[in-house]
Amino acid sequence: MKIALFGYGKMGKMIEQICQKRGHSIVARIDEHTTEVDYREMDVAIDFSIPESAVANIKGCLLAGVPVISGTTGWLDDYKEITELCKLQKGAFLYASNFSLGVNIFFELNTYLARMMANLKNYEAEIEETHHIHKVDAPSGTAITLAEGIIGETSYTHWALDKSGKHILSIHSHRKGEIPGTHEVTYAGAEDQLSIKHIAHGREGFALGAVVAAEWIIGKNGVFSMKDVLNLG
Repeated sequence: MKIALFGYGKMGKMIEQICQKRGHSIVARIDEHTTEVDYREMDVAIDFSIPESAVANIKGCLLAGVPVISGTTGWLDDYKEITELCKLQKGAFLYASNFSLGVNIFFELNTYLARMMANLKNYEAEIEETHHIHKVDAPSGTAITLAEGIIGETSYTHWALDKSGKHILSIHSHRKGEIPGTHEVTYAGAEDQLSIKHIAHGREGFALGAVVAAEWIIGKNGVFSMKDVLNLG
């Protein structure tokens, strides 16, 4: 495949290495200094840019008929507009807050656990996430996805950062050293406590998942998620 990278930071460079190992070629490397984008050579685009650029990057790809994978977080207020444009253009778009294959299985476990805990009112849920000091958004997109999974199955109505209440799901965010990403969901009661946890050992898993998604989306039309890629139903 001929792949364009929107965002050429640490993640973009890691994706490039994995693409080359899997026999793909990188035809464009687009960052904040890029003034013109030629979409004609792209089979698919992978966007790991910044929130301020992501919407324009995705729109440009969809309008040019280029399938696009996005892992940029912090722009989701415009998600509905993007999905409507994708459908209008009969394009292909896939967003994931985290492309790690293990994390996406973790998302499914989280939803399943929330469903089981929904009627056990003596437990209080919370989410804790820790990332490296360079991560600009808090909470992480992964933590928000976990929160949405819990909210969809329980009496929690919304999440908040470091706040708790009757219907508020608390998320605690930490930025320490060079930690790639750790997420833990805990249900605490007076008698006991249970948790599920995912620990990333590096960024390679995120990059590999994005490339797998890019390989999968070729020839498809619609709005997708990693559940589709992994056939998680």
